[in-house]
Amino acid sequence: MSISHEQLQQYVHNLGFENLNELQHRMLKTVNQKNRILLSQTGSGKTVGFLLPLIESIDSEKLELQALIIAPTRELAVQIEQVFKSIKTGIKVTTCYGGHSVQVERKSLEGKCHLVIGTPGRLCDHIDRGRLELKKVKSLVIDEYDKCLEFGFYDQLDFITQELVQLEGVTLVSATELQEIPSFFPVQDFETLYFLDRSTEPDFVKWKVTVKPDAKFEGLLKLLCSFKGEQAIVFCNFREATEKMVEFLDENGYPAVFYHGGMEQDDRERALLKFRNGSEHTLVCTDLGSRGLDIPEIKHVVHFQYPHSEEAFTHRNGRTARIQKQGNIYLMVNTGEAVPDYVEVPTTEFIMPTDKIYPVDSEWITLYFSGGKKNKINKIDFVGFLSQKGGLSKDDMGLITVLDFTSYVAVKRSKVKLLLQAIHGEKVKGQKLKISIAR
Repeated sequence: MSISHEQLQQYVHNLGFENLNELQHRMLKTVNQKNRILLSQTGSGKTVGFLLPLIESIDSEKLELQALIIAPTRELAVQIEQVFKSIKTGIKVTTCYGGHSVQVERKSLEGKCHLVIGTPGRLCDHIDRGRLELKKVKSLVIDEYDKCLEFGFYDQLDFITQELVQLEGVTLVSATELQEIPSFFPVQDFETLYFLDRSTEPDFVKWKVTVKPDAKFEGLLKLLCSFKGEQAIVFCNFREATEKMVEFLDENGYPAVFYHGGMEQDDRERALLKFRNGSEHTLVCTDLGSRGLDIPEIKHVVHFQYPHSEEAFTHRNGRTARIQKQGNIYLMVNTGEAVPDYVEVPTTEFIMPTDKIYPVDSEWITLYFSGGKKNKINKIDFVGFLSQKGGLSKDDMGLITVLDFTSYVAVKRSKVKLLLQAIHGEKVKGQKLKISIAR
């Protein structure tokens, strides 16, 4: 579908933007250049950048699979889907990833769609079982292509591309320069759009936080309290460390959630959801959280443990100062640890407050509802229910996330107690749902 000027303006409005940035304009201008490599740092708007040309390549009048987007992680696949749906094109999309209901995906694929977004393993499984037919796909996008290879998806990408017999265009997206293009790609001639210049580096301030070797957790607690409720990500190297840290913070009255690859998918989604909607203002994670998360308001990134590589250090730092906003980077240092050569220790020392600082409760609490899209319930239904039955104003409601069979709504903390009393026993769109504070 060719995007008219009026349609483009509407899409920009739907996204909540005033204008497209330079990267997004450049990508639209390359719509006739079938094969592209987009190199751009995190937070630069590259998801919208590759989606707009993809939309132009899809004929919405033909209800058949025409485009495929591959992402290395479940979270990134879901994020791309959310951005795509916010554009409101009318193009039908299905998202497939591990941990998601196979039955739901199968029904969606049987009902046909224009676009599929998925992780390599789940896509290969659907192809193997005959649920996913790629022979009419003309456009392929691989987001965080470098990460796909780093995660060992080479064979899966090879398998998937062999099914793309009518492929006309490939877009590879990465936040780091690509070393090589695998030979299994049907094309090797790409136009590169380069947006990794130093002039576009994020605007963040780097701080050194000196702590005693035997009091690092205590030092972290004091540092986090000094943020006064502003959103922060704390990076550790191991899953066990994230859980141990959150346990320590919780015991000291500081709310936080952990996030790592060993968690069940539902728990991972819920942790990110509560962090994204502001119910939790601190996320403690492994390097899984260093890429593919679109949370633009993060003010602080803390390196509790040193990253394993310079690339990991760069991507951790990329979680803050996104979309032209300022952020802060903190490196926790003690005399008992050697600093890797690729980690630049800041020269500016962060001075801890001398007065006692107490944890700040988040402004929001997340409510859980036992119904979602498959129950024919949408965001507007929840807004109507909470305003009419619960007496909430628009400002009392935050981010609303509607999944297949569950939904989550951020509500002002000060309103929750009376709200739960008011809506007890009430039905949402004629359906009796379990409603509680999300665990």
